[in-house]
Amino acid sequence: MADNKKRRRKDSTGDELPFKNKLKPDASILETLKDFSTASSSSSVPQTLTLQDLTLPFRCREVADLSLSSVQSNIESLVLRIAHSIISGQGFSFDVPSRSAANQHYVAELDRIVLKDKSSQRPFANISTVRKSAITARILQLIHQLCLKGIHVTKRDLFYTDVKLFQDQIQSDAVLDDVSCMLGCTRSSLNVVAAEKGVVVGRLIFSDNGDMIDCTKMGMGGKAIPPNIDRVGDMQSDALFILLVEKDAAYMRLAEDRFYNRFPCIIVTAKGQPDVSTRLFLRKMKTELKLPVLALVDSDPYGLKILSVYGCGSKNMSYDSANLTTPDIKWLGVRPSDLDKYKIPEQCRLPMTDQDIKTGKDLLEEDFVKKNPGWVEELTLMVKTKQKAEIQALSTFGFQYLSEVYLPLKLQQKDWL
Repeated sequence: MADNKKRRRKDSTGDELPFKNKLKPDASILETLKDFSTASSSSSVPQTLTLQDLTLPFRCREVADLSLSSVQSNIESLVLRIAHSIISGQGFSFDVPSRSAANQHYVAELDRIVLKDKSSQRPFANISTVRKSAITARILQLIHQLCLKGIHVTKRDLFYTDVKLFQDQIQSDAVLDDVSCMLGCTRSSLNVVAAEKGVVVGRLIFSDNGDMIDCTKMGMGGKAIPPNIDRVGDMQSDALFILLVEKDAAYMRLAEDRFYNRFPCIIVTAKGQPDVSTRLFLRKMKTELKLPVLALVDSDPYGLKILSVYGCGSKNMSYDSANLTTPDIKWLGVRPSDLDKYKIPEQCRLPMTDQDIKTGKDLLEEDFVKKNPGWVEELTLMVKTKQKAEIQALSTFGFQYLSEVYLPLKLQQKDWL
């Protein structure tokens, strides 16, 4: 009994946490981070290379931030062209840019996915496209109203204006992206935003619509990232890096442990799949604060896909990749090689499904993965071992193992790709 009590006391102090004895004093790790941050800042020159600077064998389509008056003018011009087409007897049809996978291309020089210039007709007089044409016209009408009133609405609000026509929000959301591409503007220029999803905590102060927000005083819940990024400004920080976290559970652990005070950083998460606001906010932080970005995701194909959406863009919104991507994100963990390196028990590892393995093999064929030999090596190991693991698997060594040992040791060893 006495031995058991003594063992519990040792465990509670964390003296026997695996690899904790390899940790150097925090001051030493901080010096390493300062050197990393300084090197990253000096190399973070604004990217001047654009699509126009490249000689590509095809034309590409990109959008830009437009004022409400410009969006309104573009809608009115589009409607006038359609009216002339109807009057001249040519019928009613929308020329819609194709956002299919075949019309997208990864440009290595820009390290992002772009949309080629192919488009298709969406005629009202065709039974297969009549409903989608009606939805497109209705979305254009609603956006025009927003321009006149100068207000923002959520995608959910937009859906509920005509549930009978839209039937499902997935359909109105898809056409909203089509309209954005047709008008040549970013989706945020339409004044339609997604509900708040992403959160940020740590060494960051910024203004939100004129109110100064100190993210060290937001508690463990953090500050919700504003859905309309144009109201964010005056970013200030003494952080050494930005920690991008895939999951809410890992984010809460780091926020409650105030990891950002031990190692000055800004912690941000979209709680899973990246939303537009979080992607815009991350890019804004990277650009204005010139801080390196380290990513903490699950050791599975979907964790790497999420990381790639932040870094190279999503195929669904490739038309706006210039504004939504954050270059040079480092893959900190959890990586497939970490499972053996940190001796994650077999019972904490999950077998990959057939779909997981297919997704992993598909990723190995993507150009944005091939350009990084370290990513290829890790992904190949994952597919070979057919094992995956969540960030929470580290909790097998203790609830605070992530913040007390795993991440500090990763930072100390500069173990990122």
